[in-house]
Amino acid sequence: MAKKRVYVETSVISYLTARPARVLSTLVKQQQTADWWEIRHRWELFISTTVMQEIQRGDPEAALKRIDAVEDLLMLPVTDKEREMGRRLVEAGAVPLKAMEDAVHIATAALSGMDYLVTWNQTHIFNLDTIETHDATAVIYRMIFAVDTRCFASHSA
Repeated sequence: MAKKRVYVETSVISYLTARPARVLSTLVKQQQTADWWEIRHRWELFISTTVMQEIQRGDPEAALKRIDAVEDLLMLPVTDKEREMGRRLVEAGAVPLKAMEDAVHIATAALSGMDYLVTWNQTHIFNLDTIETHDATAVIYRMIFAVDTRCFASHSA
């Protein structure tokens, strides 16, 4: 049986490689991410060129850790098709304009046939209020699955 295809969004890589947090809820997410990362070979993992651009930002040393973490993941190109779908999500109000890159993550995962989209972004990507109130997002989320805290915990067992 073929492995499920998983789009790994930038927030997961950031939690994985960040220094241990002082805030307990963030530290728990970091640990759950590390636990999931240990069993990542159960799935076929993908990032996009958008993820690569995002993880290269910021402190150069931290960026190198993020880049090293994804070196064995498969790369999906982001084309005009994904950008157009991202624009449509913004136009539909499913994602705010300031979060266009998040809309592109959703579009890339959906158009690339991913089984899951793994994210810690609960503001623009895995926002239950948005999912429930915007038809465009509801359609996308029928195709992909965004993992939140409870799901990370259940996959690490």
